[in-house]
Amino acid sequence: MPMTQHAPGDRLDDEYEDLLGLWSDLESALSVLLARPLQVQDFSAKVRQCDRWLQDLVAHDIDAALYLMFQLAATSSVGYSTSHALVCGTLCHILAQELPLPPHERDSLVRAAFTMNIGMTALQDELADQRERPSAAQQQAIDTHPQRGVELLEQLEVRDDLWLDVIGQHHLLPERTPESQPLQQLVASERLSRVLATIDRYAAMISPRKSRAGRSATDSVRAIVGQDADQSDEVGFALVRTVGLCPPGTFVRLDNGETAVVLRRGEKPNFPLVASLIDTAGEQRAQPDVYPTSQGSPRIQSALARSAVPVELNHRTMVRLGLYAARGTPTALVRQP
Repeated sequence: MPMTQHAPGDRLDDEYEDLLGLWSDLESALSVLLARPLQVQDFSAKVRQCDRWLQDLVAHDIDAALYLMFQLAATSSVGYSTSHALVCGTLCHILAQELPLPPHERDSLVRAAFTMNIGMTALQDELADQRERPSAAQQQAIDTHPQRGVELLEQLEVRDDLWLDVIGQHHLLPERTPESQPLQQLVASERLSRVLATIDRYAAMISPRKSRAGRSATDSVRAIVGQDADQSDEVGFALVRTVGLCPPGTFVRLDNGETAVVLRRGEKPNFPLVASLIDTAGEQRAQPDVYPTSQGSPRIQSALARSAVPVELNHRTMVRLGLYAARGTPTALVRQP
């Protein structure tokens, strides 16, 4: 192949190497804010900086963002509180565009998602590594963490009342208003609290704990919105419509017996672009086969939890593979490490 045909691929290699590093850097920066908030100078400004960083990364490539985010949520419980906050913030940002929410509501929502568990950061990490049920003292801390979070953020001079109200309400609102009530009939704090509560439950379901494996993303969606993704639940249905039943970064069983990872969303929620990782004999492929499931065969048979797929992925390779396939570039240009 002539060297000139490698130049676009080389540029994409560099571009996506930088992207993965930036996501890792964002997670690290957010971890510092959540672990030691009282030691952070101008905490509110630092959160806004992480928010702008997140917006830039999602704008760069939303499918790559989803892939990396779901892999982050499903592969490790180390630093769970930070990874959960990043997943929730990313999904809230994406849903804010889909619903759509006014810019100031979007800002308060994402910043609330980043910091909703700041009143129990260390405990949340501890619980992720704990096999037994929470003790009485731990349960009391869980029950009171929204108010403690609000008090801590006020001490850190957060002055956005909507941000604070959403944190205070995000575990209370589902009991107060039916999910069938239109979002636009709610006041802003209730509207955003419903969005955050749904995203919080979904992200918690797909993430692993010592006491249980994470659910598949499809099972998590159905547990929240029902088997048919009832359109009366605006938030749940928007989640399905936006990220898909099998989002990028999640695993699926194909109807030809192979196991695959989802690389990018398709035009319809249940027809994404996938890369086959394990063949019908249960052997790991040396080079993934890429299938656009919208073309008829193979199709997705079922979603799989991360714990059911004994494969270590090179995320840089997977992200580039999905981009090449989506752009119609020969996937052979993707260099293996």
